[in-house]
Amino acid sequence: MRLNVEFWTDVTISVGFVTAINLATGSLTGSLVRALVVCLVTIILRFTRIHFWLPELLWMLILFFFISFNKDRVRWLKYLPPRFDKRIVLPLPFMDVMIVEAYRKNPRAALETIHYLITSTNQQKVAAQAISGIAVDILNRCQRLSDIVEIANQLAWIPSPPPKELGIILPQFLDISQDVRASEEATSPYRKYELLNIPINALHQLGESLALTKNARVALSFGNAAQRWLTILETAQHTLNEQAQRSQEIRQVYIAGNSLDPETAKNRFKGRIDIFREIESLALSEQPPVLLLYGGRRTGKTSALKYLPYRIQANIVPLLVDLQGAASATTLKGLAENLAQQIIEAARRLPRKVYLPNPDANKLAEDPFPALQTWFAEIERSNSGKQFLLCLDEYERLSEVVEATSSRAPLNFIRNLLQHQRKWILLFSGSQELSELDDYWSDYLINTRALRMTYLQESEARDLIQQPVENFRNIYEPTAVDEIIQLTRCQPYLVQLVCYEVVELLNRDIRRNRREADTAKATAQDVKEVIPVVLERGDPYFRELWTSLAESDRSLLRRIIHGETPTPQDKGVIRKLTRKEILTPEGNAFQVPLVQKYIEQLLEEE
Repeated sequence: MRLNVEFWTDVTISVGFVTAINLATGSLTGSLVRALVVCLVTIILRFTRIHFWLPELLWMLILFFFISFNKDRVRWLKYLPPRFDKRIVLPLPFMDVMIVEAYRKNPRAALETIHYLITSTNQQKVAAQAISGIAVDILNRCQRLSDIVEIANQLAWIPSPPPKELGIILPQFLDISQDVRASEEATSPYRKYELLNIPINALHQLGESLALTKNARVALSFGNAAQRWLTILETAQHTLNEQAQRSQEIRQVYIAGNSLDPETAKNRFKGRIDIFREIESLALSEQPPVLLLYGGRRTGKTSALKYLPYRIQANIVPLLVDLQGAASATTLKGLAENLAQQIIEAARRLPRKVYLPNPDANKLAEDPFPALQTWFAEIERSNSGKQFLLCLDEYERLSEVVEATSSRAPLNFIRNLLQHQRKWILLFSGSQELSELDDYWSDYLINTRALRMTYLQESEARDLIQQPVENFRNIYEPTAVDEIIQLTRCQPYLVQLVCYEVVELLNRDIRRNRREADTAKATAQDVKEVIPVVLERGDPYFRELWTSLAESDRSLLRRIIHGETPTPQDKGVIRKLTRKEILTPEGNAFQVPLVQKYIEQLLEEE
């Protein structure tokens, strides 16, 4: 009924408009032309609804300027034109501005208005502008570190996917907020100081990308927020550095856990010069082989790949892809999209940033891996002076994809890459040799050069213990360093873990006034005292090592712990456990005493 009334209203106005033209010109002929004009004007009025829009525009202007004096934005949200007319076609000014201003005083009322615009009217564009405006306003109103930490909670209501203007930029601010939260949760001022380097670097990169954007309004609004955040974080970092210098406790600088990141770990990564040199030499050879970087868990493989861009020539571009994450894909399309996204992000994180184009989304959806081949060729053409070293970490996870999809397309893609993309070099990284994988792998990885990641050299381990970071004072008696070397056999994760617990022990004693802060030094007895804590904290590492072994391997280790001597029939198992750096070549002793202590404890519990 309402539509018919509006239609005949439009027709009446149109007829009146045409009649006025006829009277003005003195012509009453050409009925057909006049009829067409009537229909045309009717259609225009019908779809633009200009006769409704004009009074709505006037009302909107009165409303906005009245509020400018009244200052009570919230109560006037219910008088916005879409509350009375859900089918407004022509744009009305200031609605998004009013919603943004109202949000500051009453978020619930503003969000209810946005929800109404999205679900009950055709004003989705206004709602998107209001959402973007609120987000920018919240980002710009951060005054303290705690404000930045709370950003994720404050913007949790924003729908997914967010409006177009926020689609790329807002997730970056949220990631930075999360990084700041991680810094706040660190256990010491020094670690908080170091962890702030990640969001500070991210803000610098965000500022650079915003400076290149073509949308001046977006660049200005988000650029101001990025600069404000940067000032807050740099000020906080300076304060944390002063607190760390004044602290009576020993700086907790050891990182026992995930792989080391160059942005935060700095020079904690020790040694591996021979690995970096060999990778560079093989990558620059005339016919580079497939590289396989293998070694036990937590020997530093992923850390080495993260530091690789800082240790090799500029014309080699290492691109690190985590196949553990990519293998979560259940379709070939999902795997290909994940690979492409990780490659693009890895290129942007390099110290010498490389900006790669996105692959064709339609082709990727239609036939994923041929689309990737085309994309790789495009990257190769646009970067003629570079070679790309594609580092596939946790490469064994590809077997899971092959099994889940019942397709060897990912491996066929790798073989095609090796045969036809001369500027692309493959590096696989994992804890297994090719001989330990399914037989079909050998058909795809021919001419493979294995690089073994083993324990640190003793000089490198001593450097890690005594000089993990610059200007770290000597906190160890020589016998304590020797004890750490003996217990860990220079396994990098275990060295970091033992040192971490030794520092914690010293700091507990300093807080209880059992030791003087300026002269406290760890002894060999201190190192022995933290062994139970090390075994407890390192339980995931030790348990994974134990459960990854075959029953025949575990049976031999039980016998050795119980004092039995290996028999000639055990030679094969001994060779296997020697390669895995668990037993010595003689087969009658453990390589790492801490591993032996853990297994002894495990057998006692059984």
